Amino acid sequence: MVKYIDNADAAHDAPGGLGILLTNLGTPDAPTRAAVRRYLAEFLSDPRVVELPRLLWWPVLHGIILQLRPGRSAKAYRKIWTPEGSPLLAIAKNQAAAISNNLGGRLAGDFRVGLGMRYGNPSIKSVLEELRAAGVRRLLVFPLYPQYAAATTGSAFDAVADVLKTWRAVPELRMVNYYHDDPGYIGALAGSIQAHQARRGRADKLLFSFHGLPRYCHEAGDPYYRQCQDTARLVAETLAFKEDEWCVSFQSRFGPREWLRPYTSETLTAWAAGGVKNVSVICPGFSSDCLETLEEINILNRALFLAAGGEEFNYIPALNDRASHVEFLSDLIIRHCQGWPETS
Repeated sequence: MVKYIDNADAAHDAPGGLGILLTNLGTPDAPTRAAVRRYLAEFLSDPRVVELPRLLWWPVLHGIILQLRPGRSAKAYRKIWTPEGSPLLAIAKNQAAAISNNLGGRLAGDFRVGLGMRYGNPSIKSVLEELRAAGVRRLLVFPLYPQYAAATTGSAFDAVADVLKTWRAVPELRMVNYYHDDPGYIGALAGSIQAHQARRGRADKLLFSFHGLPRYCHEAGDPYYRQCQDTARLVAETLAFKEDEWCVSFQSRFGPREWLRPYTSETLTAWAAGGVKNVSVICPGFSSDCLETLEEINILNRALFLAAGGEEFNYIPALNDRASHVEFLSDLIIRHCQGWPETS
């Protein structure tokens, strides 16, 4: 004879709702050495980010890098910090609110949009716990990285899995892995370039600068390099750019190993030395402006180009919370939720 538990059965059978977890890389809580050190310690401890044996990496990380780099990075963060705090976090909050508002008239039933950072606050764990408390039974994880890399999208999956494996009741789970070639994304990028050209004119050269990866990641099977090339090519084709009018490069090198080439800094310097006077730079791997775009590109690389003989440097902002970007991201969410009650 089967004996049934006779309490709270209705709670176990409740339909629940949909949780949409937006994730991004993260940011320090403040532009101070202590806050940056906490952030870098978490970031650089991720085995997806630094693929070295811990016995080799730990002494370097704690004995050298975390002693020297936090002060320099804090100084860089202070250059871009805003009254609302970190640009990346402020923009990501605006994106989440705009997406939630966009979905409000398009999804049926209960849904919640949460924003979690892979490193720093608000953490992925804290947001997942909020979604669990709200009773979500279906979960879409959406890392806001257009191109897939193990160090970004793969690491976001790890963080989500680390939390869910501690739950008794795991929700239905789906995940957006990449959207580098989606027509909506390509169209939004092309539109932002056209809007910039309408204001400032067309530059001699357009540079698509992506965050770099160590070359061994590509050789190990990471699709990131190919997806970056695909994104740039599709945008260039949409705008009818000739082959000699645009180029792909990679920024943000770290450590002694070779990274994906060509490097952004070397490309800009070579262009200026070769007589190119006017450039525009866009960073299609970043859904939100952040340290790597606002400081590394628009301050440091701008200075390199001008010092080498260039005359005009224009940074085209990330898509951020532009209406076309929000509309595309919302459409992509609905597509990935097909078959769930909320899209019926």
